[in-house]
Amino acid sequence: MIEYSYELKVPKNRVAVIIGKEGSIKKDIEESTNTKLNIDSKEGDIFVSGEDALGLYTAREIIKAIGRGFNPDIARLLLKPDYVFEAVDLREYVGKSKEAMLRLKGRVIGKEGKSRRIIEELTECDISVFGKTISIIGLPESVAIARQAIESLLRGSTHANVYKFLEKKRREIKRKAMTEL
Repeated sequence: MIEYSYELKVPKNRVAVIIGKEGSIKKDIEESTNTKLNIDSKEGDIFVSGEDALGLYTAREIIKAIGRGFNPDIARLLLKPDYVFEAVDLREYVGKSKEAMLRLKGRVIGKEGKSRRIIEELTECDISVFGKTISIIGLPESVAIARQAIESLLRGSTHANVYKFLEKKRREIKRKAMTEL
């Protein structure tokens, strides 16, 4: 059997979340993906190894999701075969300016989290704004729509236009689902 391995780097302040209370999250990831995790908590390096390529890929995606600020329970959605994880890098929109990055994160989150909540509700995705990224977990079509909405906000579209776009897409998906029945 061939042994595969990945090396991942996660923010040091997320390592404890990946390990979990008394190693519970780490153990759960290992068991549900049939992999082995070696974690260097000082550096934030995680080594994932195993013989099952799909399990390895899934473990990597779950670790990346937790590293990008998701709660482990939400990251576990990636165990479902049709769920995907995507991250939008804010540096593509603002370069290195901290002020501009904060402003953009604020646009996506919205006042008291309203904007993020609306995007999550209309796309049925989970969104995490963490560090220099905005990450999304959900079904592929929904993640693509959420990403489009987030990128529109990052490029300066008004919230009203983005919400209209999301509502239109949601109606299209529902209509498509009805015709498939």
